Amino acid sequence: MSRTPLMPVEEALNQLLAMANEQGLADSEVLALDDACGRVLASDLVATLDLPPWPNSAMDGYALNLADLHRQPLKVSQKVYAGLAPDALLPGTCARIFTGAPLPLGANCVEMQENTEVLEDGSVRFLQPLKVGQNIRAQGQENRVGDILLRAGKRLGPFELAVVAGQGLAQLHVVRRPRVALLSTGDELVDPGQPLRPGSIYNSNRVLLKHWLGELGCEVIDAGILPDRPAQTRLKLEQLQVSADLILATGGVSAGDADCLGQVLRDNGKPLLWKLAIKPGKPLTVGHFGAVPVIGLPGNPTSALVTFGLLARPYLLRIQGVEDVMPLSFSVNAGFDWPKPGSRREYLRVRLEAGRAALYPNQSSGVLLGATWADGLVEVPENSTHSVGDPLRFIPFSELF
Repeated sequence: MSRTPLMPVEEALNQLLAMANEQGLADSEVLALDDACGRVLASDLVATLDLPPWPNSAMDGYALNLADLHRQPLKVSQKVYAGLAPDALLPGTCARIFTGAPLPLGANCVEMQENTEVLEDGSVRFLQPLKVGQNIRAQGQENRVGDILLRAGKRLGPFELAVVAGQGLAQLHVVRRPRVALLSTGDELVDPGQPLRPGSIYNSNRVLLKHWLGELGCEVIDAGILPDRPAQTRLKLEQLQVSADLILATGGVSAGDADCLGQVLRDNGKPLLWKLAIKPGKPLTVGHFGAVPVIGLPGNPTSALVTFGLLARPYLLRIQGVEDVMPLSFSVNAGFDWPKPGSRREYLRVRLEAGRAALYPNQSSGVLLGATWADGLVEVPENSTHSVGDPLRFIPFSELF
C-alpha cells in the first residue's frame, strides 16, 4: 500500500487562503481611533482636507516676496506663529515666521534665520541666494481632498492611525474581530497554577496562541482543555460552531489512537488536508465541522509556533480582508553547516550574530525556549545541503507577531 505524499507548504497555504477568500468577514463596526490599533480598515479612507491645509514655513526664519529682495534690508512688518492666521504681507517688508506657521499672502519664499543678519534698527539683510518656494511646505503637499489615503484591508498600526488623525477623524469603520475558539487537546495537559499529575505537562500552547491571536485582532473564545475522548471532542465542536468563525486546536491531529480531533473531523466533518512536507509541523489538519473552519495544529510547542505563523496567521489576516498576508523576509548567510538533506522543508530557530544566522543548539519540536533566544526562522529547502556563508531565507519573529 503506497503512502500518501506529503503536501508542500505552498499548496497548503493556497488552500487556506482560498478558504479565507470564500469565508471573509463582511461585518464592520465603528471604533474610536484610540481603540483601532491592530484592526483592519473596512472601507477606503478618503481625504476630506488638503494636507497641509495651507502653505506653511518649514523653518524658523523670515518670509518675503523675492520681488522685494532688491530693497533689502527689509523691515519686519509682523510675526507669524504656528496656530495664528497672518495678515497679508506688506509690500517691501518681510515677516518673522516660525516652523509650521501659515505663510502670509504675498510671500513666496522663506529664508532660515541662520542665513540672515538683523541690523540695529530691526531690519533684515539676506546673505544667501534665494529662490521661489524655498523652505515652504505647499498646500496639499502630502495629500489633496479626494485622495485615497488607506485602502480597505489595511491593517492599522501607529502610522496608519496617525494618518487618520491627520484628517481630523476620531473614529473609523473596521472589520469586526474574528471569533476564534481556542481548544487544547490531550489527557496530559494541565493549566498553569494547577499541580502536575504523573505523566502530565503544563499547557504552554494556549498562552502562546491566545496572545498571538490577540495581536492579530482576534476575539478569543477560550475552550479549555479537551481529554482524548472522541465523543467529548465531537460535543465540544458542536457547541463551538455556534459562535466561532474558526476553531483552532492544538494536538490530536495525527493518526494515533488518541488523536481524536483528526478522527472526529474525518468521521463527522470535512477534512481538507493534513501531513505537510514541513519540519517541525508535519501533522496539521484543516477542514470544517459543519460550516465552521477548523485548523488543528500539532501539539509540540515549536510545531504549533511554526504552523501557526506560516499558515494560520495568513488565513486569519485574509478573512479580515488583508491582501498582503505574507511576512517580509530577507536573505542571510548561514552561520552553520547543514550537511544532511531532509525530505521536508525545515524552519530553524536562529539568531543573527555578526551578520550570520547562528543556530540554536536544540532544534527539537518540543523545545520552546529556543524561540525566546532566537530572532526568527531560517528556511532550509527540502533535499538541500548548506555550508557556512550560504544564503538562506530569514523570517524575523517581529514579522510574524
